[in-house]
Amino acid sequence: MALATVLSTGVLSAAPPVTAASATAEPPRYVALGDSYAAAPLVPPADPADPMCLRSLAGYPRVAAEELGARLTDVTCSAATAAHLSTPQHPGTAPQYDALTPATDIVSVTIGGNDTDVFDEALGCVNVLPEPYGTSCAEENTAGGTDRVRARIDAWAPVFGTVLDEIARRAPNAGVFVVGYGNYLRPDGCHPAQPFWKKDANYLQGVVDHLSGTLRRTAEEHGATFVDTHTPGTGHDICAAPADRYIEGLAPIRPAAPLHPNTSGARAIGAVLAAAVRGADTAPPKAW
Repeated sequence: MALATVLSTGVLSAAPPVTAASATAEPPRYVALGDSYAAAPLVPPADPADPMCLRSLAGYPRVAAEELGARLTDVTCSAATAAHLSTPQHPGTAPQYDALTPATDIVSVTIGGNDTDVFDEALGCVNVLPEPYGTSCAEENTAGGTDRVRARIDAWAPVFGTVLDEIARRAPNAGVFVVGYGNYLRPDGCHPAQPFWKKDANYLQGVVDHLSGTLRRTAEEHGATFVDTHTPGTGHDICAAPADRYIEGLAPIRPAAPLHPNTSGARAIGAVLAAAVRGADTAPPKAW
């Protein structure tokens, strides 16, 4: 998600298996790549290593690493696009790919929301007043019979394919786990508590699901494992009671950036990722 704008479980396995380190074995080396869905901006405590990235020390990579007993290098960064994997995002911030080496055992990546402007679209869907006092983003984006947002996602898919190929080139011995985007809005939403009309709530979640579906298909095609975070987020969307939310709404109640995972969400995603890593079983297990 483009943080500059807003501020600013199913698993398909094709990766080598990864298991938690034993007490005597060398811990697996885990590199986390991606955008603010992984970085968890404003979720305390903040990572002081790179303040410009607004990365949390409680994001899903940290949760997964702790469950797996892995040695984590977290280079996720809020507002990152696929281009920032190979180029510096901020002065003094190295390209995210630089964290990868042939010794890397586990890689997770969440990317695409900023490349395709999916979450920026959410701001254009806000309608505080009930219908018909406003404009439907679903109608605007599908005028003429073509969904321009889904078309943008489809056009970006080959870029993500090159991302996975580059990860495999730099970390040829790693299991690669593509973490999808989550369950933001339940069917029909919850207007006016969250200011999205029914048709627009359904449209927005459909677009997010289309992006995650694109990540899933591309992961399958490139030998990576897709990690579904939508299913475990059912009932924990921005319409849920504050204590039950995994993702905060436009006006966060718990510490998190708008439309981003909070502490509970990061914990849930990290647990699902750790389970996916443990469950990858298409090759003999590594010994660490």
